[in-house]
Amino acid sequence: QVQLVESGGGLVQPGGSLRLSCAASGFTFSNYNMNWVRQAPGKGLEWVSGINSDGRITKYMDSVKDRFTISRDNAKRTLYLQMNSLQPEDTAVYYCGRSAVGSIPATYNRGQGTQVTVSS
Repeated sequence: QVQLVESGGGLVQPGGSLRLSCAASGFTFSNYNMNWVRQAPGKGLEWVSGINSDGRITKYMDSVKDRFTISRDNAKRTLYLQMNSLQPEDTAVYYCGRSAVGSIPATYNRGQGTQVTVSS
């Protein structure tokens, strides 16, 4: 079955950086578009960034453009999100999932999430 395991979250000060990873198994990773979504406390899921199956096409929500970079290594079956210049409003649980680029993955197509907290 589809298994996605996020890692790399943590507590960081405003202006800091984190790199999230998402290890995939149970499906042919290189065949699927992938996305990162997040859920801030008390809010719904929010799409953050997506990448197509071969990594050539990437998209971002406006508030993270020029700060976040999505990438993938199909040989390692791993998705990444490099997050720079983090701000308190980036605090959320971050999930990776497989779905069309720009869409929010269904629950059964995403991982358990990793917490990112941006605070001084």
